[in-house]
Amino acid sequence: MDHQVLQETPLLTKKGTLTEIGWAKEPLFLYDRNAIKAPFYRIKEWDYYAVLNQKKHYAIAVTVSDLGYASLFCITFVDYNLKKSVQCDSIKLLSCHKTGLAPSSDIDNEVSFMNEKMTIAFVKKANKRHLLFTAPSLVLPSGKIGLKCELTLLQAQKHESINIATSWAEKPTAFYLNQKVVGMPVSGIVRLGDEKHELDKGEAFGILDWGRGRWTYKNRWYWASAAGMINGTPLGFNLGYGFTDRSQATENAIFVNYKLYKIHNITFDIPKNYLKPWHMLDDEGKVDLNFLPIAPRTSLMKMGPILSDQKQYFGIYNGVLHLEDNLEIKVKNLFGFAEDVYNKY
Repeated sequence: MDHQVLQETPLLTKKGTLTEIGWAKEPLFLYDRNAIKAPFYRIKEWDYYAVLNQKKHYAIAVTVSDLGYASLFCITFVDYNLKKSVQCDSIKLLSCHKTGLAPSSDIDNEVSFMNEKMTIAFVKKANKRHLLFTAPSLVLPSGKIGLKCELTLLQAQKHESINIATSWAEKPTAFYLNQKVVGMPVSGIVRLGDEKHELDKGEAFGILDWGRGRWTYKNRWYWASAAGMINGTPLGFNLGYGFTDRSQATENAIFVNYKLYKIHNITFDIPKNYLKPWHMLDDEGKVDLNFLPIAPRTSLMKMGPILSDQKQYFGIYNGVLHLEDNLEIKVKNLFGFAEDVYNKY
């Protein structure tokens, strides 16, 4: 069964292996880049935010990632009604982990990037995460030009998260450290071309994927997440597998009113046509979800020994969750995404 970590611990030993493999409800693994037994170009750090607006039928994703040899900055807008996604991205070579990504998701920090295509700023202060970003020349699915967002994601003290530290059996000095904060209420302003939308309370919810790691060269993973309101209650989940040895810990969790309910193993039944419905089941009878992909966000990049084949789809979830405390939740039209990603780098 999954091993739960209950106290703060250094992530790595002096040999560069994980001090304690497991999961936690808060970020208890203390990350130190200098303790990693790997060259700078093998270390991966990223902050990924997704904002899901079930009322207005759109999603926004923003990424800052630093791979050592390069940094990637990306802004994505997804239109559920038009079933299309568009994005703006930039690469900065030889970033050498000077992008400013923090060693902890809990500490106050600021990361920013600007060029002629975009501006991005992530500002963490106390229990709020401020996202400021623009893509003035991005052509939206509606035909409008320009995206500008000033958003605040609230992570209250009671808001539990799923944190995981795992490794690979074949290479103990490789590791995956990750935190998913699911279902943060979002306030602020979204500008789509000349249209300005001020977010109402309960309209949009955010997901943070905060990751640090030293990976093996070739990997494939499956990840799904969603967040929104079901019958007036905040609901979200994080489901994933296929990446690292998960025999001692998984990142599978359901969040009801910001409380974490742990799930063990999960599997995705993905059809050959990725736009057909997916089916997700766990091994304890707690999760039975159908995912209907609506808007694809896919890419394929090959460059020498580097390959990245990303199949991410934004869509809606329906199904049922059976949790402890005699809690049964019927999921209906919950906005989220799911992905199948294969990388060699």
